[in-house]
Amino acid sequence: MGIVKIDDQLHEELRKASTVMVRSINAQAEYWIKIGMLAEANPSMSFTDIIHEQMKQADVDVRKVMGE
Repeated sequence: MGIVKIDDQLHEELRKASTVMVRSINAQAEYWIKIGMLAEANPSMSFTDIIHEQMKQADVDVRKVMGE
């Protein structure tokens, strides 16, 4: 594990987003990094496509959560 230096304004936005998403600041940063890496590796996929694929790989069935 290492230390990542980021701009103060980006850190503030990260802090605010982590509150909304109910994640720690580190977990929010890790999420953004992972999504960013996946988006760069898969430029033809939308954000929704990326999330759908990640849920599928984790064997998450959103329909069960929604009571369908």
